[in-house]
Amino acid sequence: MNIRLTERLRKSYADAPKAVQKAFDKQLRLLAGNLNPPSLRAKKYDEAGDVWQARINRDWRFYFVIEADDCVIIGMRSHPK
Repeated sequence: MNIRLTERLRKSYADAPKAVQKAFDKQLRLLAGNLNPPSLRAKKYDEAGDVWQARINRDWRFYFVIEADDCVIIGMRSHPK
């Protein structure tokens, strides 16, 4: 699967702590190979918008849409508890 990053994601990434950036990079490599690795815990976040959510770590999530063979990462943020 091809990965594309939006400008919104790039800004969120730049603002995230270094540890979160490192974890995101790892999870992105997993996503590029397979949508179903257990550590991603990928699931539909918004059925109407076809937006998916996946885990970066315990406290952070990233959001993406699937367009043909592309996975477009649209954002990341801390996960509310």
